[in-house]
Amino acid sequence: MINALESSSTRPYLIRALYEWCTDNGFTPYVAVQVDDTVQVPREYVKNGEIVLNISFDATSSLKLGNDFIEFKARFAGSAREISVPVGRVIAIYARENGQGMAFPAPAPAAADAGNNGDAQPAVPAHTGPARMPLRDASRGTEGDAGKIVHLVTGEDADETVEASPADPVDEPPRPPVGGGSRPSLKRVK
Repeated sequence: MINALESSSTRPYLIRALYEWCTDNGFTPYVAVQVDDTVQVPREYVKNGEIVLNISFDATSSLKLGNDFIEFKARFAGSAREISVPVGRVIAIYARENGQGMAFPAPAPAAADAGNNGDAQPAVPAHTGPARMPLRDASRGTEGDAGKIVHLVTGEDADETVEASPADPVDEPPRPPVGGGSRPSLKRVK
């Protein structure tokens, strides 16, 4: 019997399931990808180290949602491109129309110094991009939790808690309907 440490990742299976759910319900599946050297995408469309790709049937050809890679052909500004994304670099899959989907933990950074023989702690890269907007956890939000903000963090930042004050000039996302058990969803913010 295989234990949990030896089993394969659930990420490719969840990506395929959500892709199928999107297509079955007439939604457009988008994947958000954290870009590095292993990701083959048009670099001119990468912003802040991430790219969002439309992986619908209409936008792609030869789509393969494998256990290790998502591969397809797509047009960018009229030019056909081969796209190859390691499944481990996918940070979210969601429906464009309603934002419902799933976010995944950000991939672990590669060790900066491969010759350290495991003696030193792996280096945590300094955050070089602009600060990210926190995501409100609308699925658990109530009036008493109005100031709670959920951050997706890695490394040393994981112990920090951020409280938002009502005086913050940040645009508040819409609240879920009262009395309904709304489901969590991803919302694309421009």
